[in-house]
Amino acid sequence: MQPKRLDTRIVSAHRRILISAATMLVSVAAFPTLGFAENAGTSIVIARDMDLNSLDPSRAFCDTCQIYLSSVYDRLVDLSPDNKSIVPMLAKEWSANGDATVLTFKLDPKAKFSDGSPVEAKDVKWTLERLRNIKGGMAYLLDNVKSIETPDKETVVLTLTAPNSEFVGSLTAPYAGIINSDAVAEHGGDAGADANSKDNAEQWLLANSAGAGPYVLESYSPNHELRLKRNDNYWGKKPSVEEFVFLQTKDAVSQTQLLENGSADIAMQVDPTTAKAINNENIVVETTPSFNMVYVAVSPGAKNLPHPLDAKIREAIASAIDYDGIIDLTVDGKGRRLPAPIPNGFPGGGIGEPIKHDVEKAKALMKEAGAGDGFTLAATYPNVNQYGVDYTLMMQKIQQDLAEINIQLELQPVEFSVWREKVNGDGIPLTAVFFAPDYYGSSQYAQYFAMMDGTVWYKRAGGKNDPSLANPETPKLLAAALAAQGEKSSELFGKLAGVLANDRIILPIVSPDAVFVSRKGIRGLRFSACCNMVLSDIQAE
Repeated sequence: MQPKRLDTRIVSAHRRILISAATMLVSVAAFPTLGFAENAGTSIVIARDMDLNSLDPSRAFCDTCQIYLSSVYDRLVDLSPDNKSIVPMLAKEWSANGDATVLTFKLDPKAKFSDGSPVEAKDVKWTLERLRNIKGGMAYLLDNVKSIETPDKETVVLTLTAPNSEFVGSLTAPYAGIINSDAVAEHGGDAGADANSKDNAEQWLLANSAGAGPYVLESYSPNHELRLKRNDNYWGKKPSVEEFVFLQTKDAVSQTQLLENGSADIAMQVDPTTAKAINNENIVVETTPSFNMVYVAVSPGAKNLPHPLDAKIREAIASAIDYDGIIDLTVDGKGRRLPAPIPNGFPGGGIGEPIKHDVEKAKALMKEAGAGDGFTLAATYPNVNQYGVDYTLMMQKIQQDLAEINIQLELQPVEFSVWREKVNGDGIPLTAVFFAPDYYGSSQYAQYFAMMDGTVWYKRAGGKNDPSLANPETPKLLAAALAAQGEKSSELFGKLAGVLANDRIILPIVSPDAVFVSRKGIRGLRFSACCNMVLSDIQAE
């Protein structure tokens, strides 16, 4: 298909989204339905496309998981509203030795679990060892923990294998929420070396919570709703909202419709285009920069490639993409470009200029690589609307862009579970997905995206079969950045960001703004770099 004709189809599709949104909103306004949210007192209903894969802190790994876990399981430390500073939570204080390899945490003696039992050092040790030994998606947080000691009920000492200036900050991640070890062990929980095969508490944790957070699990119905109620035994500041109900709502227009008819109070995945179509004085739209990232990934190790995806081909692909056009098309310009796969505002992030859209450069690189006539690439991607970005719309635009350098993309949208299996199996030549930070810190991006042994994308890119993909500078820079402090650490992370960018395996497309849409009277909505959205901050007038 010719690029010009495809461009017309994309613009038409975008217009159809606008028209559909406007039509549905007018329809709802004309025929309002009184929903239970309007008369629910301090019960707040959130319309969200829930990506929950588990409610077990040691197994969960998703955006909705961040919101749930941070509401139910307090951590040792928390991230302040400035999204940078670390503040006390279960630990009232902490200290480190000279090279930050021994960290000592003193627990707040007032801290208690939702069943009223005290939070003790044994619970911290059990929780962290369970997270590490179950080997779930977030086990990497504890990769460099050598030992965990509990000299008394209120003291936890963690010894690291190497200096890590970001380690304390990493414990703000919701997945490091402290579990009531006695309660979960009673229902099949195991933190031993064989926990990956012996622990069977996940099913119990789908119906019960065992944390020390401001909320507890009330009920969970997969693909329908998640209910949280206020923890009456909460040891900290009591939240004002008694109950939160998450309603499974797939798309932005449907989420907005629920707000319009009073069946929901907050919508979390409304894109800027749909938000612009809202014309209701009872609905408030707030937009703020986020640290979330939408990106394209190129996998040189994927099976059955028609042409090697070498450095020149990857540079050509990166140069051919019209990033600004995608941002305008998908999020109505409400997003920022990234020079590297590290968020602007994180240590080392936002340094330098993003790669320029340069079709002539891309064509020249294709010729230099012996691929001037082009080839066809399979492009399987998750069929989602994430952070306001319609992935099908984005991939159609990228398909158009790459056609200009004779790379034809065969687009295949699939369910996320299918995508995950494929990308972790045979690999996908070119795909797109998303990433949200688990805490304020840049090492997580190196640990996930860098071309070095042990990272997720080194494996997905084919590093196991092609060790030449590994960049020997990356682990050295990461170790040096973690051993340094302050400005020196940020400087080294900046160099590391440059290495990640130049690999051209991960191509950041946009950091979309966070869009919060709510009914008038809802206060306290904010984007959190660790927890997505903090429920305990929310108030209803």
